[in-house]
Amino acid sequence: MENISYGSHILTMQGLELSESTSYPVFFTLLFVYIALLITNIGVVVIIIAERSLHEPMYLLFCNLSVNDILGNTILMPRVLLDIVSKERFISYGACVTQAFFSHTYGSASHTILIIMAIDRYVAICNPLRYSAIMTAKAVVTLSVSAWAFSVVLVGVLLSLTIRLSRCRSHINHAFCDNASLFKLSCEDVSINNIYGLFYTVVLFSSSMGTVAVTYIRIAIICLTKKNAELNSKAIQTCASHLVLYLIMLLTGYIVIIMHRFPEHQFLRKLIAILFHVVPAHLNPIIYGLQTKQLRLKIWQIFSKKRIHS
Repeated sequence: MENISYGSHILTMQGLELSESTSYPVFFTLLFVYIALLITNIGVVVIIIAERSLHEPMYLLFCNLSVNDILGNTILMPRVLLDIVSKERFISYGACVTQAFFSHTYGSASHTILIIMAIDRYVAICNPLRYSAIMTAKAVVTLSVSAWAFSVVLVGVLLSLTIRLSRCRSHINHAFCDNASLFKLSCEDVSINNIYGLFYTVVLFSSSMGTVAVTYIRIAIICLTKKNAELNSKAIQTCASHLVLYLIMLLTGYIVIIMHRFPEHQFLRKLIAILFHVVPAHLNPIIYGLQTKQLRLKIWQIFSKKRIHS
């Protein structure tokens, strides 16, 4: 199969390699999680867009995170679910590159969107009187476009370096397509890919960790020095959900990177890579909806009205 496919555009996917007895339980579990994350994320976006009282920078910026979760998982999960129950796992090279692009863009945008959300929280708490003047509609759009553009450029360069390589293999040794799986199809020197991959990871993680650390340290200093109970309460309410989302995303990202160091645990590595997509995306709207008072009240009002009408 390998020798026949070297010059073709058809690749084979290894998938999760589950036994017959476990394939359907895993399939339905992931299907349920995928449907649940779609319902919660689409629901949050619709509520924020439809409700004028929620047309504030904090909620509009959060829409970026939900849209990212929807796009990232919709490109990935249907294919993963199909491969779980399918015996023949073929994918075109173009479709594989597309899946890898959206998979990496999802991970990168998760960082950049949470960066702009941290900046928003910093301005709201440290400069409350100037918040409306600073976080205008134009500023929200600029920050959102910048977050997506930065991610797309980083990932675009990453995959451009991989696409230029010739292929001598046709088997993707993973549950889905990513950059590492694609450049491993080549027998050429991939030193440039490894160097840029390291640069990409360092820039992304250092910029997000640095921004979040600086903004939250400044917020903590303001809260401690002013000793204002109302300010402290507002900071805890609005920052706790953002910080929890960031820590979940960061933890799952680190686990994925660490598992690449243990090739002997292939099934666990592939499963964790899938969970990196679905777990944060599933928890984001739940955590944000429960922790953010205004959004929580609006969701509660909607469900209360439905219960009265029924």
